[in-house]
Amino acid sequence: MELEAGGRTVRLSSPDKIFFPERGFTKLDLARYYVTVGPGILRALRNRPTTLERYPDGVNGENFFQKRAPKNMPDWIPTAHITFPSGRSADEMCPTEEAAVLWAAQYGTLTFHPWPVRRDDVDRPDELRIDLDPQPGTDFDDAVRAAFELRNVLQEFGGLRGFPKTSGGRGLHVFVPIEPRWTFTQVRRAAIAVGRELERRMPDQVTIKWWKEERGERIFVDYNQTARDRTIASAYSVRPRPHAPVSAPLSWDEVGVAHPQDFDIATMPARFAELGDVHADMDDHRFSLEALLELARRDEHDHGLGDLPYPPEYPKMPGEPKRVQPSRAKKQPPAAP
Repeated sequence: MELEAGGRTVRLSSPDKIFFPERGFTKLDLARYYVTVGPGILRALRNRPTTLERYPDGVNGENFFQKRAPKNMPDWIPTAHITFPSGRSADEMCPTEEAAVLWAAQYGTLTFHPWPVRRDDVDRPDELRIDLDPQPGTDFDDAVRAAFELRNVLQEFGGLRGFPKTSGGRGLHVFVPIEPRWTFTQVRRAAIAVGRELERRMPDQVTIKWWKEERGERIFVDYNQTARDRTIASAYSVRPRPHAPVSAPLSWDEVGVAHPQDFDIATMPARFAELGDVHADMDDHRFSLEALLELARRDEHDHGLGDLPYPPEYPKMPGEPKRVQPSRAKKQPPAAP
């Protein structure tokens, strides 16, 4: 069958294929959902290199992340050339029309993972993304408490405004639109400064410890989500869980009131029809990271708090501490004199 999105028609094959058996949602339900929220998800993806998380046979089937633009992608969907930490590179799709989202859904894309850059400058992020990740023993309500203090931190260091959304799971994401002046390394440094300040204010509730064995029952500020090639599910993306939840943009008045299970492909269309995209004005703002980078400089100069470990697949970075979990480091014999 054929569906229309943003004035363009896209063919949908096997529309009756079950994608979410627990709820009975089909491929057609998924596609219609993305048509309904088209303006919102396009705002989140527009001109961004985007990785596709694909489940061609539904949520219970095999899945994979597609970084390289598919060979059969229509010529009306542009691409951007991006470089990975390994030194390899690829052309990734950059949606500029609502129909691009629908086209990806036709091939089983549930979740869209956009880079925090635009295709006209793929080396300088225009979003600072803070991922509040509940650890075992904590839950969404704990992430909410951290988010409100995070809001204060952002306001105090540069008058930054964060835009919160559910992750589609147990966590919360807060995105800050920034001027595209800084490198990935500098933006990550700003995220570390945010996490450390939040940890100082809520030491029993928040941690920035990279190693899981050190985190305890606290909310982890995942600073490495700002590293190059690390992405976060976009607003309105469907998440690969049995009840078909979606990552829902929230106003700050809704944080602490709304719950992640309130938002799925059956309920979000009505909300979108009533409220539209509650983050519609996000691209109207551009904030500076100078105050956060100054905080990072003071942390290092006054307290000896430098860089933190990168993910294991990254090459060793300048100034990075040893990438060895503490329990293993203790077992290693001392270096010979």
